[in-house]
Amino acid sequence: MRAAVLIAAALALTGSAVHTADGTGVLRRLDHLVYAVPDLDGAVADLEQRLGVRATPGGQHPGRGTRNALIALGPESYLEILAPDPAQAAPAGGRWFGVDPNTPARLAGWAAKGVDLSRVAAAAASRGVPLGPVVAGSRQRPDGVTLQWTLTDPGLSAGVSLVPFFIDWTGSPHPAATAARGPALESLRAEHPRPDLAREPLAALGLDLPVDQGPRPALVATLRTASGLVELR
Repeated sequence: MRAAVLIAAALALTGSAVHTADGTGVLRRLDHLVYAVPDLDGAVADLEQRLGVRATPGGQHPGRGTRNALIALGPESYLEILAPDPAQAAPAGGRWFGVDPNTPARLAGWAAKGVDLSRVAAAAASRGVPLGPVVAGSRQRPDGVTLQWTLTDPGLSAGVSLVPFFIDWTGSPHPAATAARGPALESLRAEHPRPDLAREPLAALGLDLPVDQGPRPALVATLRTASGLVELR
């Protein structure tokens, strides 16, 4: 499995990956969506009403000032609800994705599956797409299991990142396996005032995320719930 993902990542970054123009390739590459919110409990309650499922508590991110809850979108993909952790002080430079009690909820970013992330980051940089340093992270689930991972630093911006960060679970169980089973992810697309400009780094990474004209950068996920389609942005 890891070898297959590594080959796929290498092919994508060398322009040899097979993908379609409708965004279906992105859904296969997606690890998780990051829904940045000002308050975890309030967001979990809101999403339970909208999606018909209550998110599973995830855990704290030590040193990052955040905690999360999760909804599985598939066997190896999920929605991460990321919020400030009242039990931790905010890091000096701020929280990843600009998570803050005063910042409205938004779909702030997304993670793509990857392995050998130093190689992925180097290949991306050679194509003019800086992914940031590769860093390690961990959190303890409520059942005491510790998850560990490496990822390309997603940054501290309070905006919306259309270019994904890459994540490798380094042998830890995938979070989707123990998250509440939620709606199916029908599609993921982006909006940007200059779509052609926004598509350039995505194309360099071999990602077929559709980008439409919009007033500001945005990620838009369409979820199929028991009550019909719900758009999350």
